[in-house]
Amino acid sequence: MGTARRTSGRGTEEQKYALTPDEDDAGFWGFAQEAEGLFTPLQEEEGARRVRLVGCSPQGGLMKSLGHVGSRRAVAGNAWLEVLDADGAAMGAYFVNDVTVVDVLPSAQGGGLVDLTVTLWCDQARPGADRVWNLIRAGGLNRTGMWHELAADRRAWLSVALWSRTYQSQGKADAPAGHVFTLDGRQIVDMDSFYCAIGEAVNGPGGYFGWNLDALDDCLSGGWGATPPFTLHWESSAEARVRLVERRPTGVDETAVFDLLLQIFEERGVRVVLR
Repeated sequence: MGTARRTSGRGTEEQKYALTPDEDDAGFWGFAQEAEGLFTPLQEEEGARRVRLVGCSPQGGLMKSLGHVGSRRAVAGNAWLEVLDADGAAMGAYFVNDVTVVDVLPSAQGGGLVDLTVTLWCDQARPGADRVWNLIRAGGLNRTGMWHELAADRRAWLSVALWSRTYQSQGKADAPAGHVFTLDGRQIVDMDSFYCAIGEAVNGPGGYFGWNLDALDDCLSGGWGATPPFTLHWESSAEARVRLVERRPTGVDETAVFDLLLQIFEERGVRVVLR
């Protein structure tokens, strides 16, 4: 789950993105005020992106590619595209492959900045995730239940919860063994909503605690906000049981995901109280 990221240093309030190359000795590639198209897959391939870096201050290898549009030397390479908070610190980052400059124009933002259009590959930047990043950036991810209305974008919510976890949990220790968490089952209608709810139950608004069964099992090993053994009070569990009926293979048989979740919790030392 998750991935390590490079750090570019701190930007300014206007700079929402930073590019740092994947190679250790390649220097910094610069900041941008917007990254239009980052969360919009192209039709031909899900991970393909055409991104317009608005108000960009290119440096290093990215700067070298500007004069070679249309040639092989326009390919800058692979990089980390960091999403910055209002103080210019990295909230999280996406790994982007084959960053290639296809157009460069003077920016209306002035100050010698350019609007740089690049193509790249990034299947982690999910449609709708920009809305969640903006909530974190503005300090608006501050109450429970904010994911309820995102029926079509819950995978995006979960992806941001994962990529921003280190940023959101800084200074917070895991809850000690024996802690009691409360899981609200009223809005659990499928597995994505379950992961949103359990992340929130353990780590608060926008919290992450897995986004598939393997990731949930990893989180239950400790180090992700909770220390087993602990107790989980599952409110409105009967409603969730009715909805979580998809069957998954387990050895020679199949099990409803609700029962499979109970098995995973039991195996990891979690006492689930169904309410």
